[in-house]
Amino acid sequence: MSRRMIDPRIKLRHIACFLEVVRLRSVTGAADSLAVSQPAVTKTIQELEDILGAALFDRSRRNLTLTQFGDVFHRYAATGMAALRQGIDAVGDAHKVAVLRIGALPTVSARILPGAVQAFTAEGHGVRTHIVTGPNDYLLSLLRTGQVDLVIGRMAEPDAMRGLSFEHLYSERVVMVVRPGHPLLEERRFNLGMIEDYQTLMPTPDSVIRRLVDRLLLAHGVTRLRDEVETVSSTFGRAYVRRTDAVWIISEGAVATDVAEGLLALLPVDTGETLGPVGFTSRTDTAPSMAVTSLMQAVRHVAAAVGG
Repeated sequence: MSRRMIDPRIKLRHIACFLEVVRLRSVTGAADSLAVSQPAVTKTIQELEDILGAALFDRSRRNLTLTQFGDVFHRYAATGMAALRQGIDAVGDAHKVAVLRIGALPTVSARILPGAVQAFTAEGHGVRTHIVTGPNDYLLSLLRTGQVDLVIGRMAEPDAMRGLSFEHLYSERVVMVVRPGHPLLEERRFNLGMIEDYQTLMPTPDSVIRRLVDRLLLAHGVTRLRDEVETVSSTFGRAYVRRTDAVWIISEGAVATDVAEGLLALLPVDTGETLGPVGFTSRTDTAPSMAVTSLMQAVRHVAAAVGG
């Protein structure tokens, strides 16, 4: 029996548009990214749904989410696009410099990657290393479509790990930091509720640690944060906290060096319940290249020394 042919009405633009809407969770965002109009994106998605005979997105909710059928289609579409991208790279210019593309959470970029990349490049692989930093969901979307070869960060929720594998490196907690000389550091009987009097920098809602932070604050009765700012930018957080009385809630690795050098100070808060695994996330359908394997080994050495 011959295998079923792919409907010729499905074009690469349909798949690319669908994956971009899923990645950004927004038709408007996808339109900006693809440099087309919003109606064009809407029309393309509708065409794809008509061809497939099923709705890919649940439009009854405020936030754009995949239907059950859309979730299944996304897994196969992302894998297919990643395979196509690898095929194009494989038959490209043989003299082109190879690029190792790594997705890393800000905490890893600050604490682990500098030493690992230094060791990796010293081995003389002749590979250009490209580091992408951002929220976990964003990095995983890049991994699924082959735009990065590996993601280093916290382990995602189980429903986001379909088709992916995780290798644990070390565990990391969330901390709360302020500038040296902050009034809260002078409190003899400090309690977490005292941060309500100060502006707070929080992880973004799509970050892996946000749920852990929300649960920690709720457990301590902290429900009225003042002038809350949501960010995963270490550069902004570091600069903002050092010039204000804001409290920054962030993964320990992102500020470990600043604390060790006395540029930032830890609040005396027990955040042990936020401890979570940090490691490699990779696709199960793709074997790592020699360059990826070498970098992973370099990361393991640094993580063993830094993460314990």
